[in-house]
Amino acid sequence: MRAPLQNGLGIAAATAALAAAMACAPSPVDEDAPPAGDERQIVGRGADKEQWWDALPRPAWAPFQPVAQSQPWFEVYEIRPGVFALYEPGQFEEVISYLIVGDERALVFDTGLGIGDMRRLVEELLAGIPGGQREVLVLNSHTHYDHVGGNHAFGKIYGTGSDYTRANAAGRDHHQVAEFVGEGWIWKPTPPGFSPETYRSRPFTVTRQVADGDMLSLGGVELEVLLTPGHAPDALCLLDRGRRLLFTGDTLYPATLYAHLPGSDLDAYKATAERLASLAGEVELVLPAHNEPVMAPADLVALRDAFRAIGAGGAGYVPTDGSREYDFGRFSILVPQPD
Repeated sequence: MRAPLQNGLGIAAATAALAAAMACAPSPVDEDAPPAGDERQIVGRGADKEQWWDALPRPAWAPFQPVAQSQPWFEVYEIRPGVFALYEPGQFEEVISYLIVGDERALVFDTGLGIGDMRRLVEELLAGIPGGQREVLVLNSHTHYDHVGGNHAFGKIYGTGSDYTRANAAGRDHHQVAEFVGEGWIWKPTPPGFSPETYRSRPFTVTRQVADGDMLSLGGVELEVLLTPGHAPDALCLLDRGRRLLFTGDTLYPATLYAHLPGSDLDAYKATAERLASLAGEVELVLPAHNEPVMAPADLVALRDAFRAIGAGGAGYVPTDGSREYDFGRFSILVPQPD
């Protein structure tokens, strides 16, 4: 492995899976096919060596106390009072969704893979919090398959009004996502009733559109929506200024960042990195959507500097299946090969 936080399916296998998923993804109005997934494409350990799950449990989770709940598929940790990381380490993506609880409402930031029952998990967690059940809102960091799997079970879903979001909200059939629950992708026992032979990404309805700068009030908790395109056209982050928290989705996490997918935009990603770096002095924790629950504000600055280095031609890279991978230690960035 080139970086200790990266998974190890192997770049060729992950690239093939991703290409197959994109080939049959639904087409938005602009006819650019959105990706069916954004599985992290890693230079990994070979088949004759350790498997990616041998790196688990990741030490970064050790400082946080697990929260009891009834579904073995999930692991739940309270990162800050009222902020729960909903972790799915049993599948290669190692997706992290978040439950953010206010006095009056709760917001689910991403709903994961759709393998476990996200709604039941959220209701169970809220039942154990003073004040009990609350109105629940869902907002996705973006609409790749591994972040919207539980959306269909919720009634209030916020999202962008883009063609990209609308196309992905139509769902994905089994053949589009079957690879991601196949051999080498899952190591934990799946929940009763789950079948990889029928797995699909079910459709959902966005009930309210969000725009850059919108404030979502949960009662004592205010969350600011930041539209941060680059990885995906509808990518967004959530800023909790009061508690100095920034939820980054797939815009920044400790592994290979994807700026090469259909729908990705390298220039937009650079602009997003500049914007997030300007917030480094205003946040204490960065909460990403894969692998580990927290990163440091300095990583926002490192992301900006990485894109600047790529743009200036001053960063080394490794050619990878039609792309270039630039390694910056804490993360790497995969960009398209120039024509």
